[in-house]
Amino acid sequence: MSDAPGLVQFMSAIGEIARGSHAPSIPPVWERYFLSTRSPPRVTHTHREYGQQATIDENNTLTTMPHNFDSMAQISFFFGCSQLSALRRHAPPHLRQSYSRFEILASCLWKCRTVSLRPDPKETMRMICLVSMRGKFSDPPLPIGYYGNTFAFAVAEAPAGELCRNPLGYALDLVRKAKGEVTEEYMKSVADTVDFGWGSPVYGGPAEPDVGPVPGLANFCIPCKNKEGEDGIVLAISLPTQAMERFVKELESMLKSPPNETKTFTHVMSAL
Repeated sequence: MSDAPGLVQFMSAIGEIARGSHAPSIPPVWERYFLSTRSPPRVTHTHREYGQQATIDENNTLTTMPHNFDSMAQISFFFGCSQLSALRRHAPPHLRQSYSRFEILASCLWKCRTVSLRPDPKETMRMICLVSMRGKFSDPPLPIGYYGNTFAFAVAEAPAGELCRNPLGYALDLVRKAKGEVTEEYMKSVADTVDFGWGSPVYGGPAEPDVGPVPGLANFCIPCKNKEGEDGIVLAISLPTQAMERFVKELESMLKSPPNETKTFTHVMSAL
């Protein structure tokens, strides 16, 4: 898994080796634990980038279906210095030069696209962009040569009516705010949100012993390690409720009673 700078690093390394170098000038760093999940995971931000976007159709009902893609047109637009300067004039005067080219173009695209689609004014329009965190980590800092993914999705949202009605500065503020939300803690929260099991194992085995054609017939002895790190075995059993209560008492008695103590039972305590 790599992002665009990591791919450039890889291609540069291949080029150097093809030209006769014995090793790349920037040694690759695999250390994926730099951006691994925390244990336990702590999701500290709302990650709208992974939520499903709901839209409003012509019948004014919420739907998650996209717009009709049966007929599509594709056009490329060029933005040079004069075009960018023209767009900057739509920003607040005291902030015109502070916005990056990306912020200007992203806000323009977001607003113009919304106007062109004519959505319901109450529909939430979303702008999602990539934000790279290379060179921005401090705890710990990413080493030079790290080629893993270091980006997150920044999300700006606004009602379609507000986006169309307000000047471009409205969209610019939202885009800049969304980018600013992508911090080191945000990246760690992303990792915890999309954790697919890279963290420390907690438990492995059947979810419950009450499985199979005859419920309660199969019981499991599972090697395990508790939260203190002690090795042991988990006994997973399934019994009727009242029988389980008796089982617990019997087990506690066996664990606490002297080993040679003899008991007299008037009835069978279990059928194990």
